[in-house]
Amino acid sequence: QVQLVESGGGLVQAGGSLRLSCAASGRTFSMTIVNWFRQAPGKEREFVAQIGSTGGTYYAGSVKGRFTISRDTAKNTVYLQMNSLKPEDTAVYYCHVGPDWGTGTLVTVSS
Repeated sequence: QVQLVESGGGLVQAGGSLRLSCAASGRTFSMTIVNWFRQAPGKEREFVAQIGSTGGTYYAGSVKGRFTISRDTAKNTVYLQMNSLKPEDTAVYYCHVGPDWGTGTLVTVSS
């Protein structure tokens, strides 16, 4: 019903920045809650950020002030701007919309 494709991951040094994208097909992001989760090796998947149906945002305490979630309705895309990255941010990042998940994009932060 909906396809979610993440992109933008890669290798970055501590203190650097990356912007992740979540592109959707089959369902518009308009009036839809979109989440970002992440999963580090050997750990459980954890919540990172959320953008609400009317544009409100919510962040995990570990990323608040460093990450920003936004949406471009015309492009049916949600972004996660990640600044001041730390090695602890290393994980596979997943886009989540309702019951649907993307396949993830890997972010590796070196010290």
